[in-house]
Amino acid sequence: MASLVAWLPWLLLALYLLDVLAHSRRRLPPGPRPLPLIGSLHLLGNHPHSSLADLATTYGPLMSLRQGAVTTVVVSSPGMASELLKKHDAVFAARSVPDATGDHAKNSVPWLPGSPRWRALRRIMATELFAPLRLDALQHLRRGKVQELVDHIARQASEGAAVHIGLAAFTTILNLLSRTIFSRDLTSLGRVGDHGESPSSSSSREFHEVVVEIMEAAGLPNVSDFFPALAAADLQGLRRRMDGLFARLHRVFDALVDERLRDREAGEPRKGDFLDVLLDVMARENDSSGLDRDVLRSLFLDLFAAGSDTSSTTVEWAMAELMRNPLCMARACNELSQVIGLGRNIEESEIGQLPYLQAVVKETFRLHPPAPLLLPRKAESTTNIAGYTVPKGARVLVNVWAMGRDTHTWSAPEKFIPERFLEGKIDFRGVHFELIPFGAGRRICPGLPLANRMVHLILGSMLNQFKWSLSAEMERNGIDMSEKFGLALVKAVPLCALATPVSVKPSDHDVL
Repeated sequence: MASLVAWLPWLLLALYLLDVLAHSRRRLPPGPRPLPLIGSLHLLGNHPHSSLADLATTYGPLMSLRQGAVTTVVVSSPGMASELLKKHDAVFAARSVPDATGDHAKNSVPWLPGSPRWRALRRIMATELFAPLRLDALQHLRRGKVQELVDHIARQASEGAAVHIGLAAFTTILNLLSRTIFSRDLTSLGRVGDHGESPSSSSSREFHEVVVEIMEAAGLPNVSDFFPALAAADLQGLRRRMDGLFARLHRVFDALVDERLRDREAGEPRKGDFLDVLLDVMARENDSSGLDRDVLRSLFLDLFAAGSDTSSTTVEWAMAELMRNPLCMARACNELSQVIGLGRNIEESEIGQLPYLQAVVKETFRLHPPAPLLLPRKAESTTNIAGYTVPKGARVLVNVWAMGRDTHTWSAPEKFIPERFLEGKIDFRGVHFELIPFGAGRRICPGLPLANRMVHLILGSMLNQFKWSLSAEMERNGIDMSEKFGLALVKAVPLCALATPVSVKPSDHDVL
């Protein structure tokens, strides 16, 4: 035994040298020289998106790292992103699935491979949930939810209470999704008074905390992902933690599905919502989607977790940037006042008439992309990119956070300057690789059309209905813009701001 221990350092050194030699022969993209066993894990820190961006300044926009036993390739420029996600989209369409997602990934649209089931589920979502005609038909739901948000902020203002921007936006989007899917609210915007939170406000906060924890846990560095041979042990307990979080949401979804099935058996009228569509699909024979109760749970979890958290986070970041940049705030409010009329909620048909508001959203996506590394992809075959080899099975990360701060693409990239988007034609729908917060190619986020509408509606209505200010303490110390890393990039310190309803002068018609 003693002799084995004595030889162990030499064995590790030999394995390390063999790995270095193999790296040079495989013509992998450049990257930091890996340490024995851990590779380059020590270089990632608590903010991998930022650490990888710093490394890319040394090793280039196509970089390789050894993360434990896994080869990882990182893309950090629009040109390289286009090479992978456009020219070689089919090769990199598979997902590198985090171990923490457990059984959920087997039925989840974001994590499924490009299989017939994945295509069938994407088709159902595209035609029955996110199609333009379907979205247009449900404008009244979004209008009503935005009005509920405005009423909630007005109550907070009358009580002198600060508005938790992210939580208020989250609840609004959550209930919009639940109305679309289940024809009912999952929670409501409660009143906060002298006696604390109402039950509805408390349930909203709890749902928000569960979703945020899921997104954070799914993005945490995990030993199981870097050393697949150890995955069964779940050494960090992330899979067990995620299973518990998933189960809390599954119970909510199961209760709603069971209630709908009982209504159907009792002959109750159809509601015509997304749940009815899914139950109809389940009843068909020879359905390629394989819809069953497990798939329903995963589908609902994907929609509520990704849909509500990423959009509400974008609204919160946008409000934080505007409050830090008063001139940008004033220009956005002036545009809304002139085009829409002061004190009105905006309509979806009016978004196209608000170029500066659209520029604010694009600039927020550039600086604070909802998923800083997108979802990890996996090379399905060995591929040559820019003269380098990306081996089969390699994990591929697209660092859109770094791309948004690329000095070769953007002037003064660290500054919030919406005006940069007023002259060009850059959009975020997966065509212009300078700005791809929702990804690109066949794996682009299917919820983009709804997220685009909701972010503009909520942000525009909040700006046009209220004047916003900070508490005295926050005014002294400034807004904390630090980030908390996960699948979604959230503010480490939530933005709470004071709202004052705008005063609207009566028109001549009102006087008469």
